[in-house]
Amino acid sequence: MTRREAPMSALENYLPEGTFPAVLSYLRQYQVHLTVARERKSILGDYRHRTHGANHRISVNGNLNKFAFLITLLHELAHLLTFEAHGNRVLAHGLEWKKIYGGLLAQFLEHNIFPPDVSNELERSLRNPTASTCAEDGLLRVLRKYDPRKEGQMLVEELPLHSLFQTEDGRVFPS
Repeated sequence: MTRREAPMSALENYLPEGTFPAVLSYLRQYQVHLTVARERKSILGDYRHRTHGANHRISVNGNLNKFAFLITLLHELAHLLTFEAHGNRVLAHGLEWKKIYGGLLAQFLEHNIFPPDVSNELERSLRNPTASTCAEDGLLRVLRKYDPRKEGQMLVEELPLHSLFQTEDGRVFPS
């Protein structure tokens, strides 16, 4: 499948209302090549630092809800800002990254763009951000509430006790 370029304004469709100008400012300031990727099962986003005249590269899965998309993008921007400040001399999710990521999250939290349940979980995670949103059960759980769901789709924890469920590949399990 060929990739197609889209105007930067198309990014607004992936972000919560009111966040596009701030995000665009970072992308322009640091000359980021942003890719909205198709769903990847193992990662939500990725950052590659600039090399020999090539721009910084960030990719974020396009199937994420607007809040998860922004949080993932901020996670990857924190990698970029950490690289700009420290190069490759610090750990990818070390103290320097945690401080920068926490600052980015705080910047967006102060504008009340997230629903209260997401804000509460983000504020909790500010104390010690993890390497992956998926590693923060509380945040992952509240973000899933904003995902579009297919007919009949639910989380295992929402199933009645002792019921059966079927995965996409046809396997059947008890709850």
